[in-house]
Amino acid sequence: MSTSNNDARPLAGLCVLEMGQLLAAPFAGMMLGYFGAEVIKIEPPGGDAIRTWRGMENGTSLWFRSLGRNKRSVVIDLRTEEGRGLARKLAVKSDVLLENFRPGTMEAWGLGPDDLFAEAPGLVYARVSGFGQTGPYRSRPGFASVCEAMAGLRHLTGNEGEPPVRTNLSLGDTVGGLHAMIGVLLALEERRRSGKGQVVDVALTESVLNLLESTLPEAERLGVVRGPSGSGITGIAPSNAYACACGRLVVIGANTTKLFQALMSVAGRPDLAEDPSLADNPGRVARAAEIDAAIGAWARGLTAAEATSALVEAGVPVGPVYDARAILDDPHFRARGVIERADDDGTVVTKVAPVLGRTPGRTDWVGPDAGAHTAEVLRDRLALTPEVIAALRARGVIG
Repeated sequence: MSTSNNDARPLAGLCVLEMGQLLAAPFAGMMLGYFGAEVIKIEPPGGDAIRTWRGMENGTSLWFRSLGRNKRSVVIDLRTEEGRGLARKLAVKSDVLLENFRPGTMEAWGLGPDDLFAEAPGLVYARVSGFGQTGPYRSRPGFASVCEAMAGLRHLTGNEGEPPVRTNLSLGDTVGGLHAMIGVLLALEERRRSGKGQVVDVALTESVLNLLESTLPEAERLGVVRGPSGSGITGIAPSNAYACACGRLVVIGANTTKLFQALMSVAGRPDLAEDPSLADNPGRVARAAEIDAAIGAWARGLTAAEATSALVEAGVPVGPVYDARAILDDPHFRARGVIERADDDGTVVTKVAPVLGRTPGRTDWVGPDAGAHTAEVLRDRLALTPEVIAALRARGVIG
């Protein structure tokens, strides 16, 4: 049983064994744990590598404190036979196993799906990798950056004729983690009817491909290969970022006729608002540069706050380009409780979406120290005695 009060949350009673490191599978584990699952995270000696990435506080990255929230950390050396035996015992007592090792690693350890299904036929076995468990690229290492490139996302970012720009996040990993959670929930729902588990095969490349809208059919059927579009978007106008007098940017989207006419009226361009050739999106796309120039000239005469206020009043979608500090200070986000402060150490973390009205998720604790729950989990789930646990620790099997 989990140490937190998860009874009201939708995934209460679900046990998840997380064996992945870094980001993709752990992101799925974080989502599941937020909504009530008991998540047991197996870490190697020294802990998950992400513990030492980016901003650190008291020896652990704030990234890990967020990503590891609500998880129970167990340090097991999977390079040892005894360690793999402990992992197997924990796996067959779990509802879900999450892993994101290179394909073939779990099989080499005797922890592959066929090894575990014989003893735990109801196990949902979620596997996240760069290219999936089959196909000629299956054994390639697949970090998010590479998968974003090969799935076509990087080709769409930045400015035409320049090297692609990366979003300063590991987007491919988190999108893969979201798909893993969706797959787990689908498999659990099917298990309610059949009583059987199954493998959930998540490829980062395919998770990114799911975001690419109509780019593939456009290329195959129309011969049109969409490319980068700077701060705008292909085939929709107006939708762009505009500089204001204060030096800040606002993003404005007015891509329906009604919204376009409202925007042009506010911007003092009734001639464009009333132009019949701009009454539909194709017409506006053909004259996107002219429209952007008109909006840009208007925005440069106002501060971002003034431009935002004027367009909000007119019902036109608009928003300033925020950095992290602006998000923390925004009154709407504060009112929505988007920023949580963990009870155990006060760390600020983002509330996990979506918001459930009757059974919401919550952060019970931030990512714990490596191995903080090793003895507790081995005692509670495997009924190991303190003497056995001490002997395993002395042999370096656990930490």
